[in-house]
Amino acid sequence: MQPAPLGAQLREWRSRRRMSQMDLALDTDISTRHLSFIETGRSKPSAQMLQRIADCLEVPHRARNALLLAAGYAPDYQERPLDSPEMAGVRAIVDHVLKGHEPYPALAVDRHWNMITRTRRSRS
Repeated sequence: MQPAPLGAQLREWRSRRRMSQMDLALDTDISTRHLSFIETGRSKPSAQMLQRIADCLEVPHRARNALLLAAGYAPDYQERPLDSPEMAGVRAIVDHVLKGHEPYPALAVDRHWNMITRTRRSRS
C-alpha cells in the first residue's frame, strides 16, 4: 500500500486540528503561500520545517515518521515492542496500573485492539 503524499497528510492533520492555512502559517512563522506550495507538492520542506509544522499540529510520533518519509527523509522516531529492554519502564507502569485494578478484571490493548496484558485471575 502506497503512503499518502505529504500534502494530503498535512491537509488531513490541519483539518483534524481545525486550522486554516493562514492559522498554521502564522503559528509556524512561514508564509501562507509557502505552506500552500508544500501542501500542493510544489515545494519540498526541510526536515526542520516539517518538524515545526508537526509540533504546531501536535502530530503523534508515528504520524511524524509518515510525514518525514513522504517528504523523502528518514524517520526520526523508533518504534519498539513493549517487551523490549528499552521499554521496561513503560511495561512496569502498565503492570502497576493493572495491579491496581485487582481483584477486578482489566486489560491493556494496543492501538489495534490487540490484548497486550491483563490482570491475573484471582482465586477465591
